[in-house]
Amino acid sequence: MQPRNMSMSGVVDLAAVKAAGEAKQKAEQARADAARTGAAPAGATRLVFDVDEAGFQQEVLQRSTEVPVVIDFWAEWCQPCKQLGPLLERLAAEYAGKFLLAKIDVDANQMLFQQFGVQGIPAVFAVVAGQPIPLFQGAVPEAQLRQVLDQLVQVAEQQFGIVGAPVDPAAAGPDAAPAPQPAGPYDAALTAAADALDAGDLGGAIRAYRNVLSDDPANPEAKLGLAQAELLERVQDLDPQAVRTAAAENPADVRAQIAAADLDLVGGHVEDAFGRLVDTVQRTAGDDREAARVRLLELFEVIGADDPRVTKARTALARVLF
Repeated sequence: MQPRNMSMSGVVDLAAVKAAGEAKQKAEQARADAARTGAAPAGATRLVFDVDEAGFQQEVLQRSTEVPVVIDFWAEWCQPCKQLGPLLERLAAEYAGKFLLAKIDVDANQMLFQQFGVQGIPAVFAVVAGQPIPLFQGAVPEAQLRQVLDQLVQVAEQQFGIVGAPVDPAAAGPDAAPAPQPAGPYDAALTAAADALDAGDLGGAIRAYRNVLSDDPANPEAKLGLAQAELLERVQDLDPQAVRTAAAENPADVRAQIAAADLDLVGGHVEDAFGRLVDTVQRTAGDDREAARVRLLELFEVIGADDPRVTKARTALARVLF
């Protein structure tokens, strides 16, 4: 396979990468304008919200593919709930979008109470990538609560690549820090990187994208472009037939499965690539499992967090990890 003839058609193109960068800049400008005027930007996520059985699917399960959702099971008559609830709300504002807090009144939502197997209240669970995680029951000291939340945020990011959500400034309170202004501009550097990628100069494209990310680590155009260039670099010297034969004959060979998943993605077989790596994570352990999981997160970057195939694969990954 010749690197200059390789295509990402059917996966992600540079127009989509460019659009992601423009969308990021518009969103950041909207949040900055909202911070100045006191209005909430369109599409912003509130940090604390009440949820019932009717809204649980959309407000908790779907959101959990983008940000950890902490669930506070409470009731009006529960005195410990009145101690824990305000503390959770204050920390939700302090963590500024690293997790969301969903409050469920158990008296009004008995079905959810039973489905989660809650034995008593207050009870706190989390949902990450659609999967429930029990955290603790009863009121706990703030130091212990912070430790639990830190671990939750770390697991969500390291295991699933889930890093948070846009924040509604009104939800974060009057003392919230103003939204950061976008770094850059990087139009010239990004254009040069894209030109290098189109020309098959993968090394040059990788260096250019990394230069942008060194100044602006969250730049979506650079992140997508780098993930794409690194994927193409990994597969440029592979023999597709040999790789697929090795993967078929050695299902326990993690390196063979990872290489085959890379080829699947380059060929536009996105769900096949994700499914192969989820299956590999499920049947392996230790370093092998970690290698497959990390590669899966890297391929998520190529496709983009908003793609429904990524959302579906994140949920599948959560099922096999928990």
